[in-house]
Amino acid sequence: MRILAIDIGTGTQDILLYDSEKEVENSLLMVMPSPTVIVAKKVQHATSRGKTIFLKGGVMGGGPAVRAIKEHIRQGLDVYATEKAALTVKDDLDRVKEMGIKIVDDKGKERPSGDYEEILMQDVDLESIGSALQSFDVEMPDRIAVAVQDHGNSPHESNRLYRLEIFKKLIDVGGDFGKFAYGHESIPVEFTRMLSSSESLSQKDAVFMDTGPAAIFGALLDPAAKQPSMVVNIGNGHTLAAIVKDNRIIALYEHHTSSLNGEGLQEQLLRFAEGNITFEEVFDQGGHGCYIREKIDFDEVRSVMITGPRRSLLMDMDEGAKDRKLWNRLHFAAPFGNMMLSGCYGLLTPYLLERCDEQ
Repeated sequence: MRILAIDIGTGTQDILLYDSEKEVENSLLMVMPSPTVIVAKKVQHATSRGKTIFLKGGVMGGGPAVRAIKEHIRQGLDVYATEKAALTVKDDLDRVKEMGIKIVDDKGKERPSGDYEEILMQDVDLESIGSALQSFDVEMPDRIAVAVQDHGNSPHESNRLYRLEIFKKLIDVGGDFGKFAYGHESIPVEFTRMLSSSESLSQKDAVFMDTGPAAIFGALLDPAAKQPSMVVNIGNGHTLAAIVKDNRIIALYEHHTSSLNGEGLQEQLLRFAEGNITFEEVFDQGGHGCYIREKIDFDEVRSVMITGPRRSLLMDMDEGAKDRKLWNRLHFAAPFGNMMLSGCYGLLTPYLLERCDEQ
């Protein structure tokens, strides 16, 4: 069995080709620029040449791409977009229009006049990945697993709040891996980014997850993970922490990495583990908030697993924090020897757990 796992973040897309007939450590892998970074560069190139841009495709990750689009408009240049592509910028198309973006028919029959740059908005580019694999005489597998960060469709309310509400519902109904993974037919309608990826992979056997839980479950595959565990994924865009007990997420914390420094994150994670940080405190700081479904005793936390490309925020621990028992259980997770692939391994959790049980 061969599965292509793609974990799409703000800075990178991490790609792993799993083959059940090989050791997991021998999986083929790539860490490449994320789709939103690639789109941002295309927009910036068009801006530098003073060209109109036409966005087509579907809903994808925003971040760098949206910032580049806004700068293009600030430079007095035109932006056209199909309805689906425009939803990458905002869930509310009226607000997108107010920004100066001209919405055209989704089928792309209406086009800008004159010279313009056409840019495809998509999170999963199987053509490029397949081309890279083919260069090394590697065949594309039929099974695909994809992780994207989906805020959900929230045109009239904070997407930070909406995203946390989605997680709360999944935790309330069990919080196990299966609650966070979806097939083509089971993706909730509010997950517009996942649905867009599903549409582009409609001919493939595929599973979809959010990047946060994928990294959490992936980090738990590190042999040093002992549950109950606090798992922290410090990504380029978001920092997500979870308390996991019996392979179930029972508490969750999420903030924007750019709003955090090492000292502040240390303190908030300590209080999260103790169960005495509030949703309002995190949300008012610009984060998504936190939800503690089940509180456990501080001393019950047996391991603190840190993963993600910005994990250096916690590498130089405050001396005072080191004296706290929690940090004595800290480990920088590297499942199957690779920290950057935590999300990919998380996507493959059911298969990898089965292999671990067999060994």
